[in-house]
Amino acid sequence: MPEPPPPLAAPLDEKLGELALAERQRATRALLQRPLLSATGAHASDFVLVRKHAEALRQWFAHHVNWELHVTSDLARLRKTPPDAADATRPALDAHTGAPFTQARYVVLCLALAALERSERQTTLGKLAGEIRGFFKGDPELEKAGFVFDLQFAEQRRNLVQVIRFLLDHGVMRRVQGDEELFIKNERSDALYNIHRPALSSMLAVRRGPSMIQAFDFQERLEAIVEEPLPETDDGRKRRLRVRLMRRLLDDPVLYYDELDEAERAYLDSQRPFLLSRIHEATGLPAEIRKEGIALLDPRGDMTDLGLPEEGTDGHLALLIAEFLADALRKDPSAEVGTAALREQISRLIEVHRRHWRKSVTEPGADRLLMESTVERLAALRLAKRTGETVKPLPAIARFALSRSLYEDEPQSDLFPPS
Repeated sequence: MPEPPPPLAAPLDEKLGELALAERQRATRALLQRPLLSATGAHASDFVLVRKHAEALRQWFAHHVNWELHVTSDLARLRKTPPDAADATRPALDAHTGAPFTQARYVVLCLALAALERSERQTTLGKLAGEIRGFFKGDPELEKAGFVFDLQFAEQRRNLVQVIRFLLDHGVMRRVQGDEELFIKNERSDALYNIHRPALSSMLAVRRGPSMIQAFDFQERLEAIVEEPLPETDDGRKRRLRVRLMRRLLDDPVLYYDELDEAERAYLDSQRPFLLSRIHEATGLPAEIRKEGIALLDPRGDMTDLGLPEEGTDGHLALLIAEFLADALRKDPSAEVGTAALREQISRLIEVHRRHWRKSVTEPGADRLLMESTVERLAALRLAKRTGETVKPLPAIARFALSRSLYEDEPQSDLFPPS
């Protein structure tokens, strides 16, 4: 007699398990990329998955990285603590242009949040501007620190508009009527917004409120608001090491061994398979392990907010400067390149590519601005490190080196060698 066909339940259960795993991985990646998710807007589908798998996600983040996840019917907030609170390579960005926030815009952002907290269900652009102006008048320390808020100037109005865009992008405000872009051209233009209070109250992700901190030194205050007390026991110290390493693996493009202290390196050496397997299971991100460090790869591209190569003038220039620095590193493992030399290289590249790049690259001083933005991009990608007026290429930049055939007699970096 022929054998009976296999039962359908087993393969069906297996596929359902694979689907659930894929959903949880997508939800985890979405939260890592956007820690504040709304039930409406461009990322609503990610929010649905986060809410569906909220309990499993909550347990994973709490156990492995000591981050709290709060999920309601219309909002998901992952309260992340960065591995390095002093890391300046991840600024807030304008939602339209991608331009990083300046100090002045951060000040306006904080005051805008304070004004919204006092507001009713709705507010207007003009009313919000008036509240912020009142804060400036009531606190002379702002003026002493060099900050002003005078809407007679277009740059000041642009600061406010960029803050509003940021809040719209994060779901804190929802436009009802009007266009804030017109406000840059004409101070009399106005717009109406609804305030989403759950998102507003979730914007500040700290362990202790700033008003509860007694210290005046900036670094001390920064450390105090993210301080996470853990018991000084063997288990507490191991948990502290695991949390710190997992955060760096998840948040940093590359984890370099030489940046770890002795205890961190010893723990990573003994627990590396365990840590990487837990990350891969939760996110689907495979690890690339080299002599100098570890990088998590993003084959899907949904966790990459900044990358190389990219289209456009800035992306092309960053790739060419990465090649330039990789060549310097290939010739000398301890190489450092001065910012003046980088400006000269950028000037030469402008002459070569001016017909294909945007017209503004030929304006006076453009080489300096391009040098600054390019170095910032490479530092954010952990491909280079700037100290004063020198830039040190880091090992992972070898991925962007020119073909080995051009340098047959020169040694290759071990981390991410070019294909």
